[in-house]
Amino acid sequence: MNHSNRAAWLLALAIAVPTAAALAQSAAAPTVLAAASPTAAQAPAAWKYKVQHLNRTQLDALLARPDQLLILDVRRPDELGSKGSFPVFLNIQADQLEQSLKFIPKDRAVVTVSNPAGRAGVAGDLLAAKGFKVAGAIGIANYIEEGGSWSQAAVVKP
Repeated sequence: MNHSNRAAWLLALAIAVPTAAALAQSAAAPTVLAAASPTAAQAPAAWKYKVQHLNRTQLDALLARPDQLLILDVRRPDELGSKGSFPVFLNIQADQLEQSLKFIPKDRAVVTVSNPAGRAGVAGDLLAAKGFKVAGAIGIANYIEEGGSWSQAAVVKP
């Protein structure tokens, strides 16, 4: 499957699923990953992006309105497989984002996601500059640290 077909398929999947909240609630046992609180030596770097750096509470509030939201995960497939993501999302890797703008709907608020939120911040700033409604950016690591949970897909071998 070429990149254009893959991105279109993933977008169709993201839009076709009725609600991310319903999926999250229907998951029998969502995976909850715990992470240690950052120490003073591991304090997060200052946020340097124009888009808002979301916390768990803010993202959970946005997830409650899935018909108005698009989660755009800019991580590589190996990162998605090892760390998981949200129940419904569109995955366009950060280095392919600008060439894939036509696959991103402009009628929804976009939340960009990466591991720590660095790539998500860059992606959010790019989308905002191109006229998209960007609600903010978040890192999966940040979400986990704040007690967030999601379902992790099983790895399917070809």
